[in-house]
Amino acid sequence: MKELSKTRSLCPECLKTLDATIFEEDNKVFITKTCPEHGECTEVYWEDAEMYKKAQKWARDGKGISNPNIEMTKECPGSCGLCKNHKSHTCLGNVVITNRCDLACWYCFFFASKMGYVYEPTKDQIRAMLKNMRGEGPVGCKAVQFTGGNPEVREDLIDIIKIAKEEGYRHIQPNINGTYKLWKDPEFAKQMKEAGANTIYLSFDGTNPKTNPKNHWEVPFAIENCRKVKLGITLVPTVIKGTNDQDVGNIVKFGLNNIDIVRAINFQPVSLVGRISKADREKMRITIPTLIKNIEKQTDGMIVKEDWYPIPIVSGVTRIVEALFGKPQYQLSSHFACGMSTFVYKQGDEVIPFPRFVDVEGLMTYFNEKADQIESGQNRLLTGAKIAASLGKYIDKDKQPKDLNLSKIFADIILNKGSYASMRVLMHKIQMMGIMHFQDLYNYDIERTKRCVIHYAQPDGTIVPFCAFNVIPEWYRDKVQRKYSISIPEWEAKTGKKLDEILYKRDVKKLEADPIYKKAYQGFI
Repeated sequence: MKELSKTRSLCPECLKTLDATIFEEDNKVFITKTCPEHGECTEVYWEDAEMYKKAQKWARDGKGISNPNIEMTKECPGSCGLCKNHKSHTCLGNVVITNRCDLACWYCFFFASKMGYVYEPTKDQIRAMLKNMRGEGPVGCKAVQFTGGNPEVREDLIDIIKIAKEEGYRHIQPNINGTYKLWKDPEFAKQMKEAGANTIYLSFDGTNPKTNPKNHWEVPFAIENCRKVKLGITLVPTVIKGTNDQDVGNIVKFGLNNIDIVRAINFQPVSLVGRISKADREKMRITIPTLIKNIEKQTDGMIVKEDWYPIPIVSGVTRIVEALFGKPQYQLSSHFACGMSTFVYKQGDEVIPFPRFVDVEGLMTYFNEKADQIESGQNRLLTGAKIAASLGKYIDKDKQPKDLNLSKIFADIILNKGSYASMRVLMHKIQMMGIMHFQDLYNYDIERTKRCVIHYAQPDGTIVPFCAFNVIPEWYRDKVQRKYSISIPEWEAKTGKKLDEILYKRDVKKLEADPIYKKAYQGFI
C-alpha cells in the first residue's frame, strides 16, 4: 500500500464527513475512510495507477467564484450553492425542467411516480435560473443543458430553448431519450434547432436490444431526423460492468459511422447512487481506465490508452487566451480524476486520434510557459505572433490528415479570443470522445466536488455541483424540488391528464422492419 494523497469524504451510511486516504496497491488506486459508527469503507477509485498519475500531472485549479450565492457555513459539501470555497466556475449549467418521463427504466431513481410528486418549474423560474448562472463571476455560464426526467414531455420545451437563447447562452443542449417525440417527428428536430439548440444529448447505452433496452429501436430514427436539419448529437452511454461494457467498442464504431451528425460520444461509468452492497458494487463498478482499455481492445487498437488525456489539460489554451487578451475565459478546471477525453479525425475509412499527429503534452506545456511569460510582463502582441508562428512545431504534418490544417485552426482559436466560431470549425471536422465518471457515496472525494464544473441551478437561487446535487439528494435535489413541486393528484387535477398516460409502448417488429433501423445497425446485429 502506497499513500498518494489525503482528502475528505463522506460515510455512505450517515453522511458524516470523514478523513480519507487515496492509495495505490497492485497498480490500482483506492480510497478508504473509517466512520466511528459504521466502520471502514474502501473502494476502488481508478483501476490503473499509471494512468491516474498521468492525469494527475495536469491538475490545475480554476478561478473560483467571485460572487458566491451563499455563505460557507458548513464543511464542503455541506454548503453548496455555490460558496467561496468552490474552485471552478460553471462550465455546463444543468436545469431540470421536469421529473416526468415516458419510460420507467429499472435503474432510474429520478422520475415522478417514484418520487411521489411532479417537479416542473415555470418558464419564469427557468429564466431566473438561467440569469443566475449567466451572472456568475468572473466568468458567466454560456452552456446549458435542459434535463429531467425526459424534457421531451414538456410541451413548452421549444419556448424554454428560446429563453436560453435570449439570455445569451451560446450552447444549448436538451438531454433527452428521443423516445417521446424526436424519433417520430422530424418537425420537432427542426423546431429545436430553429429555437437555438446546438446539440441533442441523446442517451445511448449500446448497439443491441440487450445492452440498450431504453431506446435502441428509436435512436436510428432520432439520428435521421437530426441529420435532416443538421442538428448535432452527442451519444451518452451509461456503462455498467456486466451489462454493456462489452459493447463500448461497437458504440464507438456506431458513432463514427454517423460522424456527419454525431459530434461526440460521452461515456459515463455508472455512478452507484444510493445504498448498495459491496458485492453488488464490485459486480457493476467500472472506472475510467478499464473503460479505456475496453475501447482499445474492442476497436482493435483504433483508439489506445495513450490517446486519452484528463480534462484540465486544456487549461493551457484558456491561460494563453486570457494572457493575450486580458479577459477571463472559460476554464475546464475539473479535478484531474473526473474525466478523460480524446479527439479523432475520420479520413475515409481511417480513424486518426489527434495524439497520433499532435504533441499534446508539448503544446499545452508551451501554452502554459507563454502564459507565464506574458503574466511576468512580456509583450502580448509579440508573444501572440510568436505563438501563431510556432504552432507547427507541435504538429506532425506527415501524419496529420491531408485535409486538416490544425495549425490554422489553433491560431484562429487563440487570435480570435477562443471564439465559439473558431471552435465550431474544429468540432465539425472531428469527433470528441469523453469519459466522465460521476461520484457516489463509496468513492466520494470532496476535492473532486470542490472542482466540479457541471452544476445544477435551482429555483431557490442556489447553484449546486453535480456530485452534491445527485449523490446527496436529501440535502439538495430532492429537498429543493419537493418545495417547488405539486402532488401527483394535484397535477392530474390541474392538467386533466394522468401521469402514466405518456408511458411509451413500442412496436418492436414494426421498428425492426424499417430500412432506417436496418441500415443503422448493419454489422452490429
